[in-house]
Amino acid sequence: MVAIVRRSFALSLLAAFFAVLHRAASVAPAAPSSDAASFLRCLAVDLPPQVVYTNASPSYSSVLESSIKNLLFVAPATPMPVAIVAAADASHVQAAVRCGARHGVRVRPRSGGHDYEGLSYRALSAARPFAVVDLAAFRDVCVDAGRRTAWVGSGATLGELYYAIANRSARLGFPGGVGPTVGVGGHLSGGGFGLLLRKHGLAADHVVDAVIVDAEGRLLDRAAMGEDLFWAIRGGGGGSFSVVLRWKLRLVRVPATVAVFTVHRPRNQSATALVTRWQRVAPALPRDVFLRVVLQNQDAQFESLYLGTCAGLVATMAGRFPELGVTPRDCIEMTWIESVLYFAFYGTEKSRELLLFRGTRPERYFKAKSDYVSEPVPSHVWESAWSWFLKDGAGLLILDPYGGRMGAVSPLATPFPHRRELFNLQYYGFWFENGTEVAEKHIGWIRGLHTEMEPYVSKNPRGAYVNYRDLDLGVNGDDDDGGVSGYEKARAWGEMYFKANFERLAAVKAKVDPRDFFRNEQSIPPLPSSRKGLL
Repeated sequence: MVAIVRRSFALSLLAAFFAVLHRAASVAPAAPSSDAASFLRCLAVDLPPQVVYTNASPSYSSVLESSIKNLLFVAPATPMPVAIVAAADASHVQAAVRCGARHGVRVRPRSGGHDYEGLSYRALSAARPFAVVDLAAFRDVCVDAGRRTAWVGSGATLGELYYAIANRSARLGFPGGVGPTVGVGGHLSGGGFGLLLRKHGLAADHVVDAVIVDAEGRLLDRAAMGEDLFWAIRGGGGGSFSVVLRWKLRLVRVPATVAVFTVHRPRNQSATALVTRWQRVAPALPRDVFLRVVLQNQDAQFESLYLGTCAGLVATMAGRFPELGVTPRDCIEMTWIESVLYFAFYGTEKSRELLLFRGTRPERYFKAKSDYVSEPVPSHVWESAWSWFLKDGAGLLILDPYGGRMGAVSPLATPFPHRRELFNLQYYGFWFENGTEVAEKHIGWIRGLHTEMEPYVSKNPRGAYVNYRDLDLGVNGDDDDGGVSGYEKARAWGEMYFKANFERLAAVKAKVDPRDFFRNEQSIPPLPSSRKGLL
């Protein structure tokens, strides 16, 4: 009976392969059928049928779209994977990688699907088939409150991680991002920052071990992978070095009471002057204070988390930023996990179970870009931004301050190099209407503002945050030359994300994945042999 099921499964995978080729033919030339066909036969032999989805599978679309967050990438012409392996065990990931390496089909890991350019599940070209290893089933979280550690699967969301921590201890937390549906795997792979960054640094700074499947299909922990690869996976971006299955995290202590506030200051009530002043104040505040700004419409929204009571937060604001006019009535005291809910869902008295909600099908189109700011931006630039980008509510500027612990860690400690900047600037545009014209309008706004800001942001190179991935910065080519030309092309975007750390990342890549199996449009290329002697 098992043999019959296997043969039937193999035939269905072959039928699915030809269906994928037929669909992709109008997009780009199809890859040789032998590669994908052999890959699908290999999966049929090595994996149970219930974990493999192809274009012929009734559930293929729902599984594919289960983690897609951007309607831009649901278009029929978007090149999609020949197969999705919904891995439920490490052996499933190993089999997918080995089959892919053997038959020339690259594998892309997907944890939460928040990749801003969708590179964990889509390609720009259909010239070469690829598969997705979906890690949604790797969502277990095991908290050891006594040792202040947690093992968490890459497919867990930040919300699930925070929920599990809070259920074990009210005095422990983790310095991850604000969005509860963001996948842990991608977040940690890019460094990851949130409201505790000024006190505790990056999320990736607190990774103490990991379990991966490497390009040869081997299951490795930190000791087995070596310190170079362990360094690379903690901020070098997802999809370049391995499939990370699980992470061991060092948790941080949080006080019994934290304080928060959200105050709005309209443009016509000194918002420009306040934002200009904020640039000097926020990065220099005590480490227990985080104060960011969100600009939308004609409004500046100042949001703060303080690891202490309202009395301390209001006093700090009065002493350091009196122009903002924060009063005791603006401040609310709560627990750390309540503050997570407050910033995620903008309100109090939210159910903790909201953190377990993994999201719905995509509901909006969006495009984002990022910058780092080394010196305060002049006030007239912020004033122009209100008119250029923030006039109709479809755009956000998010300003996250650094300083504190961030500035105390060497830029070489992990691949994330931007620790000495004043703040991160995210440009985020969204819309709900379908159509090329409206998409070009919104994307044009963001690109235009990004261009206008160039004189006022970091330089040589201009910085960008890899977790706000942006293909406008450049992409790898379709060719597989793996030589100097491919590496030099990748430097255009790679040094914006990683600065001098890019070359070390490429050296690690050449060591652990010299055939460039883990490859996408912005994956780290192997360092050419001609440059290895320069390190």
